[in-house]
Amino acid sequence: MADSNTKIDVVSIFHDKPTYSCAKCSAVLALQDELISKSFSGREGRGFLMHSAVNVKLGRKEDRPLLTGIHTVQDAFCMGCNDRIGWYYFKSCDETQKYKEGKYLLEREKLIKENKWSLQD
Repeated sequence: MADSNTKIDVVSIFHDKPTYSCAKCSAVLALQDELISKSFSGREGRGFLMHSAVNVKLGRKEDRPLLTGIHTVQDAFCMGCNDRIGWYYFKSCDETQKYKEGKYLLEREKLIKENKWSLQD
């Protein structure tokens, strides 16, 4: 799955906006404004449910048993370093979980929160 030449495809956007970036290579992955919830669990601890993500490539679809039931997901990989950073919810079998479809779960331990604060007089 991991292609070692994907770093050239990383998009640099959101220069003055608070973001979440890859902890390994610092590629921007999402705007902080895209955060839906911090109350999710990933493979390696806490996870953030996000409306969208950038600089991400997706793996193959697979049915995966998660805490809230079976979901069809695709692993999400950072375009900059190919590190697995979470997954994309493609489909949920449970009606109460449909709100996750089309959203990303990004693992907290794989992210750096960049606030873009500036101290100007």
